[in-house]
Amino acid sequence: MKYKILMTLMGLEIGGAETHVVELSKELKKQGYDIIVASNGGVYEKELAEAGIRHYKVPMNQRNVLKMMKSYFLLQKIIKKEKIDIVHSHARIPGFICGLLHRKMNFTFVTSAHWVFYTGMGLKYLTNWGQKVVAVSDDIRQYLMDNYHVRSENIFVTINGIDTDKFSPDTDSSKVRKEFGLKAEEPTLVYVSRMDESRAMVARQLIHITPKLVKEIPNLRVLIVGGGDVLDELLEKSKKVNKELGRECITMTGARTDINELVSVADVFIGVSRAALEAMAAGKTVIVAGNEGYIGLFGEDKLEAARENNFCCRGCEMSTEDILYQDTLYAFCKMTKEERAKRGLYGRDVIFRYYSVTKMAQDSAKAYDAAWRENHEKQYHIVMSGYYGFNNTGDEAIMLSMHKNIQEMGENYHITVLSNKPVETRDKYGIEAVYRFGGREVLRAIRESDVLLSGGGSLLQDSTSTRSLMYYLSITATAKAMRKKVMLYANGIGPVSGKRNRRLVKQVVNKADLITLREENSYEELLSMGVNPKKCFVTADPAFTMDSIGKDAAKAILQKEGIPLDRPLVVVSVRNWKEMDSFISGFASLCDTIVEKHKRNIVFVAMQMPNDITISEKVKKRMKQPAYILHGNYAPHEVMGIISLADFILSMRLHTLIFSASQHVPLIGFVYDPKISYYLEKLEMPSGGDLRNFDKEKTVALVEDILENRERYVEKLKEKAEILNKKSHLNEKYLQQLLEKRK
Repeated sequence: MKYKILMTLMGLEIGGAETHVVELSKELKKQGYDIIVASNGGVYEKELAEAGIRHYKVPMNQRNVLKMMKSYFLLQKIIKKEKIDIVHSHARIPGFICGLLHRKMNFTFVTSAHWVFYTGMGLKYLTNWGQKVVAVSDDIRQYLMDNYHVRSENIFVTINGIDTDKFSPDTDSSKVRKEFGLKAEEPTLVYVSRMDESRAMVARQLIHITPKLVKEIPNLRVLIVGGGDVLDELLEKSKKVNKELGRECITMTGARTDINELVSVADVFIGVSRAALEAMAAGKTVIVAGNEGYIGLFGEDKLEAARENNFCCRGCEMSTEDILYQDTLYAFCKMTKEERAKRGLYGRDVIFRYYSVTKMAQDSAKAYDAAWRENHEKQYHIVMSGYYGFNNTGDEAIMLSMHKNIQEMGENYHITVLSNKPVETRDKYGIEAVYRFGGREVLRAIRESDVLLSGGGSLLQDSTSTRSLMYYLSITATAKAMRKKVMLYANGIGPVSGKRNRRLVKQVVNKADLITLREENSYEELLSMGVNPKKCFVTADPAFTMDSIGKDAAKAILQKEGIPLDRPLVVVSVRNWKEMDSFISGFASLCDTIVEKHKRNIVFVAMQMPNDITISEKVKKRMKQPAYILHGNYAPHEVMGIISLADFILSMRLHTLIFSASQHVPLIGFVYDPKISYYLEKLEMPSGGDLRNFDKEKTVALVEDILENRERYVEKLKEKAEILNKKSHLNEKYLQQLLEKRK
């Protein structure tokens, strides 16, 4: 859909954000969108008019109450008159005013974050980021999440798109050369930035080091481009330098709109953000330096750091006169003209790959579409409660699988996870999360939701502790008290031994709207407590639907850990449990036999850190043959990829068995809990028996059968895993039915 869009910003004078809006508006206009701009006006009005874009003058350039009130009523009138579909605000004041209007008018509201704002003195609470926000770099995205708690799914990262026709090595420089008396043979340095106190540090440094530069670079000309509140001060400083040198070396141009022509005369360019990108598009050698930091002479070695902060230098070392002098001198005196040209071509190639104005417009269009759908489609907000954020690979696999499967139901499904480590969950997996023990956060998440999902995994059990059982029951009871729908999602139930605990489970679970269970054993357990069977449906564990990394990526992990690939691998997964000592000795002997007799490498994989590392080391110490332990804390899909490389698996952990089945790798399970027996039966895979009655010779025979008949086991797993994958996908179908069912 081609929307009618109102761009609102403070003004149209020289500046990176202003140029961004002008270029974005022009490109969206080319793509068929109807674009209108509202601002306090400025030098770029003419360029918008030439592109056929209407401009309304609205005084959104000051935190003046009267001007903000005037802007409010002017914008209200414009939105009604023009029948605006989407308002896209590009600064704090326009965003605040449009946010107020958004509450009473039926338009879709999007903002852009071009920089980080000061959040003190209550200003944080005057900032409105709209329904969706377009961030111009990954670090600004993180800033929005950390400081304003904007949901990750509501942030669209874009770039400062550059018009590569306008900024080109072919741009005619004759007009600027004539205006400023620049000769082609004179080495020329161009610096572009606002001359504001908050932006002009490098301009000051450059003026101060110019006499020193001239001693090494005879006939140097320096063009400093931009206007602002310290322009007069810097102009006086530059005049003093020129007087000292006896000629006009530094030229202060003031505010200009012909930046492409000014950049075209540069042999070397200094600047940050959009200015640096424009110079790169023009094929110039660029030194990236600004008030927030210093990246230096741009080349392939600086690309990753520069892209991370959108060439703004946030988080980098600060610019100093010394490093600025050293890099400028190197660019002019150490690099040949050919070397500068080569570096310039690389910079232009970077612009084509990552910073085209077309991509910038496409990124904004994605935000428009998402915000529009949010206004015009039914939205579902889901809270997931489970054993998440505890470094348990199995439970993380459940979380990731549930999240992926629900997201695939549509973009109108929004998920918040209750996690023990919400920041890690967001950073590692890109999943919205709140602290599971943060009372206010949890209550807000549930209050704003349509449904609470409790699951999957064995949440309702008291074998580890009654406290854990009480936590999950209380979350469910709280959701029902708030009149929210509740679904137990692919739960494994039990064991629940205490009589009081069993009564509580019956009481709370009977209030749930829907219950899916990952095995028949759990179904029978709930029925034995008196739970209504009409609400219960047997599906399968969500992890059967999880994707894996590729084999090459998995091999790279093993190589990084120093694990040889000269022999077939056997992956082993053990966990601590009661009465383990005799099992450890016998199991260590089994592993020795596999290494010695069958020439395999044993690799221990931890499914919960650091607990499984500890028990793995105990087994390894009792072995006589060499073995290896994966010490890294790997994501579930990485662990699954490592398992895919194995000849076969020995495991006490349920989700190691599930990963193995999904990758069609033969397995032997060791039973400490009925859920292991259940899935071994479902998969028709051999059991090494109960831990307390471990029989090494019997297990050796099972290993030899797998090695002799491996293909038969593989075919069986392909068949069974496909069935369980389909059964697992029933979980989200039941969820959809629950959400679409009227209360």
